[in-house]
Amino acid sequence: MICLGIESTAHTFGIGIVDEKGKVLANVKDAYTTESGGIIPTEASDHHVNVCDVVLRNALEKAKISLADVDLITYSQSPGIGHTLRIGAFVARSLASQLRKPIVGVNHAIAHLEIGRLRTNAKDPILLYASGANTQVIAYHNKKYRVFGESLDIGVGNFLDSFARHIGLGFPGGPKIYELSLQSKKFIELPYVVKGMDVSFGGLLTHTKRKFDSGECSKEDLSFSIQETVFAMLVEVSERALAHTRKNELVLGGGVACNIRLREMCEKMCDDRGAQCYCPENEFLVDNGAMIAWLGVLKYQNQGGEKISDCVIKPYERTDDVEVTWYKD
Repeated sequence: MICLGIESTAHTFGIGIVDEKGKVLANVKDAYTTESGGIIPTEASDHHVNVCDVVLRNALEKAKISLADVDLITYSQSPGIGHTLRIGAFVARSLASQLRKPIVGVNHAIAHLEIGRLRTNAKDPILLYASGANTQVIAYHNKKYRVFGESLDIGVGNFLDSFARHIGLGFPGGPKIYELSLQSKKFIELPYVVKGMDVSFGGLLTHTKRKFDSGECSKEDLSFSIQETVFAMLVEVSERALAHTRKNELVLGGGVACNIRLREMCEKMCDDRGAQCYCPENEFLVDNGAMIAWLGVLKYQNQGGEKISDCVIKPYERTDDVEVTWYKD
């Protein structure tokens, strides 16, 4: 079986092609970026319209197949920005109708977890899902991926991007914050907000903006201190989830997991408690079509295809809304 997956939840339009065993034949993407400011939904959707045909062609060329060789079409159905989700869903429905192939929609957050399991061979992990819009600690239990903890306001990636935008950097800002952090070792105490298994970044964002605007702290010192603070928060709730569930594997997912410092802190925590820390390659951490295609394979093998008329978008669907039929206890 050859599955073509389409990712379009936010700034990235990606197409991945995988087979039924999880071999990635192609994973091509094009991302909307800005020199200043964040994602403007209408501009991001225009970007996806403009690049979708090129990304599709490049993916087919890389996989060395034609559209006629594709057996299944899948797309990111949820959660995400409505403007951009619609583009991916439209392309998926069009291809499925044209090729007369089955189609399924999948949950983007769960796709991050499943590609992590595939690429690392983790069996029953806790997932620290750290991306732009999402920050969740997830684990499987009783037919669903349960959210054991999450951000109470904004995602950690949006927090980093918002601070980067405030100090004059473009989008995405996370990688630029990391580069600035390497230029300082001065730690400034910042609000550390962990509430049980949940975290909060809204107040911290306001606090750091004020510190920068006052001239009290340099952007390098703040970038270093921000990373040390927010990543410690994520590591704390991840360790608590490991202890609560008695699992011994942690898988990182989402674009923020590309950050080397976050990986270091997670690995240290896991080493201290005798657990394994897994992190797939960067191309599978950021939004990508291969993870959508792989989850599509899993879902289709266990639930079959869907009617094209039922292939709508669900911008607000949560991770724990989805019944997981493919996970073998």
